[in-house]
Amino acid sequence: QVQLTESGGDLVQAGGSLRLSCAASGRTFSVYAMGWFRQAPGKEREFVAAITYSGGSTLTADSVKGRFTISRDNAKNTVYLQMNSLKPEDTAVYYCAGRGLRAATEHQYDYNYWGQGTQVTVSS
Repeated sequence: QVQLTESGGDLVQAGGSLRLSCAASGRTFSVYAMGWFRQAPGKEREFVAAITYSGGSTLTADSVKGRFTISRDNAKNTVYLQMNSLKPEDTAVYYCAGRGLRAATEHQYDYNYWGQGTQVTVSS
């Protein structure tokens, strides 16, 4: 089985930075491409960023482009989301997702492994 565990969420001031981590455990060889999604209260879950298995290509949502960077360390079975210049509208529960194919994708239905989420709150 595969488990994804997010960490790093916190309360920060606007303009601050956070680094989220997602650690995979269990049958990690079943997880290839990884992604980050977020869900604010009362809103649908939305795509944030994704990365290929090799880490050679990434996708980022327009809303976070230039501010957020996704990366991974396969030796540690971990994917990261570096979040800089945080804005109040970035406040959400951030979810880590994985899938059994190598290509990165922004579609949540393409992912079959999900973490429980970590709360990010950005104050004004």
